[in-house]
Amino acid sequence: MNDRLEDLPVVVIGAGPVGLAAAAHLHQRGLPFTVLEAGDGPAAAVTQWGHVRLFSPWRYNVDQTAAGLLRDAGWVEPDPDVLPTGGQLVADYLRPLADLPAMKPNIRYGTRVVAVTRLGLDRLRTTGRDTTPFLIRLASGTDLLARAVIDASGTWHTPNVLGAAGVPAHGEATATDVISHALPDVLDADRDRFAGKRVLVVGAGHSAANTLLALAELAEQAPGTKVSWAIRATSPARTYGGEAADALPARGALGTRLREHVEAGRINLVTGFSVHQLTPAADGAVTVSDGTRTLTIDRIVSATGFRPDHSIAAELRLDLDPIMGSTRALAPLIDPNQHSCGTVPPHGVDELTHPEPGYHAIGVKSYGRAPTFLMATGYEQARSVVAALAGDWTAARDVQLDLPETGVCSSNPILDDTTDSGGGCCGTPTADTTPVTSGRGLATGISGGLLAAPLTLVDVATSPGNESAGGCCAS
Repeated sequence: MNDRLEDLPVVVIGAGPVGLAAAAHLHQRGLPFTVLEAGDGPAAAVTQWGHVRLFSPWRYNVDQTAAGLLRDAGWVEPDPDVLPTGGQLVADYLRPLADLPAMKPNIRYGTRVVAVTRLGLDRLRTTGRDTTPFLIRLASGTDLLARAVIDASGTWHTPNVLGAAGVPAHGEATATDVISHALPDVLDADRDRFAGKRVLVVGAGHSAANTLLALAELAEQAPGTKVSWAIRATSPARTYGGEAADALPARGALGTRLREHVEAGRINLVTGFSVHQLTPAADGAVTVSDGTRTLTIDRIVSATGFRPDHSIAAELRLDLDPIMGSTRALAPLIDPNQHSCGTVPPHGVDELTHPEPGYHAIGVKSYGRAPTFLMATGYEQARSVVAALAGDWTAARDVQLDLPETGVCSSNPILDDTTDSGGGCCGTPTADTTPVTSGRGLATGISGGLLAAPLTLVDVATSPGNESAGGCCAS
């Protein structure tokens, strides 16, 4: 077994958007690499929510180095202003990228990583650690060696539980038959599980909002479908978000449409509700209790977010923030308790570095339990980390994000258009939606930035019945 560090590849765990971006940058830098993907194709997790439309247009969903490789192979780039679905993201970008001759031979599908450590060293051993290869153990029992590890495995397979205290609610483990995790395809593949049923959505993020909007549409089509929404907060304002003042118009429209359904009574909102116990009821139903109130329902959608699984790196020296589960340096930049406006400074290898040399978690996994993440942020993380692995520290630390301006106003969607358009606020001219390089950027995206329907957005400042567009950012 070859254990010369300089002869070994960089191993990327995960062939999702950020993992493939890292691979593209490694190729550009001339660094050998191997991508290990547990699924049977690229972006297996994205494929599972392929029916959902992102609220960010194509221009923010494509890594530019990866796009350069694709253009060289004759790829026609999608319209940058169109909002793709997850399925389109895979079919029109990620699968062609993974199939390039520069990429495909280096990607191994159906390959699950169960442990990452150092060859011959556990976490206690210090001497020679920085010159010892990484050992990656696969579920098949095979061991691979690497010069460095980029973990872009995401969080899709480790959703949070329903129980409000971070542990399963009483009875949750035995109620799995009635529980669906985030973003079920309620209008198509999963329709029969929800049509005509009493459905409860638990969660206050964008995944919950998308499912609620789809269920409201289903309720119009299928008599007997009843939709309830339970949140721990006393107000849904955080889920509604900036609405008209949102920097991404489609995300603003998401909150606007949800609020309208609640106010019209099409969605029954239950506030201050923390799931405590699930109890079987008659006819396959279940009662959901917060200790005081009880709801009787047929199906539950658990849209309570995700958490990272660092167990595969248990023998590495990680410096994890005790609250967020990200690196300690990144945590204060992404903490939702501190960033009510949804902003986060650009960051790269310095904020993603652990005491374990050569190991970096990037993408949504790097955010720990922070509920929002921007795909473009992951691409910049990949670029910065790979530049550092190549020894180009000037480029690694020149971290920038090309993000939409804050304060783009939007209102009610029209459901026959897939473009992202909207007016402006915060002193920005209405017609100006040009992206800018910003020192502070929106923290949102795959795990917190999905839209169920195509949108065209209009400026609420000129829409009937609206006195003003409202403010933006924080008051």
